[in-house]
Amino acid sequence: MADYALKVSDVEITRYRMMAQTAVETESDRWAFAGVLAGATVADVGCGPAAISVELARRVGPGGHVIAVERDESAIAAAREVIRQSGVDNVDLRSGEAAATGIAPGSVDVVMMRHVLAHNGGREQAIVDHLGTLVRPGGAVYLADVDGTAIRILDSDPDLDDLISKYASFHRTRGNDPSIGLRLGKLLDAAGLEVVSFGGICAPTTAPPGMRPPVWAARDAMVAEGAASTADLKRWDAAFARLDAAKIRATLFVPLFLAIGRRAA
Repeated sequence: MADYALKVSDVEITRYRMMAQTAVETESDRWAFAGVLAGATVADVGCGPAAISVELARRVGPGGHVIAVERDESAIAAAREVIRQSGVDNVDLRSGEAAATGIAPGSVDVVMMRHVLAHNGGREQAIVDHLGTLVRPGGAVYLADVDGTAIRILDSDPDLDDLISKYASFHRTRGNDPSIGLRLGKLLDAAGLEVVSFGGICAPTTAPPGMRPPVWAARDAMVAEGAASTADLKRWDAAFARLDAAKIRATLFVPLFLAIGRRAA
């Protein structure tokens, strides 16, 4: 498996925090349906800088517990600081792999995994199979991922027209599925879980100046692997700078898919 391509940075942490806030606002009912309730034990596998872990910790409250699992050392360092700044004290940050978390089988109420499967080509089913073993009878696995080939940008810059296609091609070359969101229900079903919810959200997002999409965090890896050139980076960087200064903000439409699989009681 290729290394995770998205470098952790202050810009990326800001993006993760914005995504976490959006999730709180748009997925509250789904979280509750899955079992993210006061007093619950929830695992956030592939937590990155732990922005979602913090929101989960607030949701389960002081009587609940969040186990945040991440393998990338730079992301773990960022997560440690994000958790400290948040003031929550019910997050247990651990180093672990998506398919080998180290969490005891049948020990959590909900396992959440967001935007991880698209970066683990060929291992998606093994990962979801593992997540299914971690929940107690009646517990749930909550998956969130996108169709990265269907992203649209309104009021964009023409020099960004090839950004999404090159990023998708980069992932395919690595063996990843940029449309993994479409398959979340099938992955849960194959893991022996009952698919109790499978749907999507495509809410418009207006990014503030300075915000960058995931492809920007992957730019070094894309150049190193021949998926983009240094000329592409210069062109995209100039286009982003123009968008930052534009009076009309670009609007991003990202198809997000959400699936919940429940273990038999």
